Amino acid sequence: MADDFDIKREDGPSGGRYVVTVDGHEAEMTYSKAGDRIIIIDHTGVPKELGGRGVGQALVQRGVEDARKENKKIVPLCPFAKAQIEKHEEWQDVLNG
Repeated sequence: MADDFDIKREDGPSGGRYVVTVDGHEAEMTYSKAGDRIIIIDHTGVPKELGGRGVGQALVQRGVEDARKENKKIVPLCPFAKAQIEKHEEWQDVLNG
């Protein structure tokens, strides 16, 4: 699903975000870094115009895929991201703890 959208990653020293623009509307998932190995997902924002299209889920999936590739763990403080990871057992390997 993440491949269905052109998700960009903006990564900085203390955090970053995943962002995608669909039909002129921007959705994002922001994160902060706790050391070298932990990513804290703190917010997922999807405009109502994009609701129900899987954009938020795709953002979380991309974060999970990147965490796996980079050997990092995720702390999902964002309720949406937490719920998505709980729904997808195959993503839970990246949970911290």
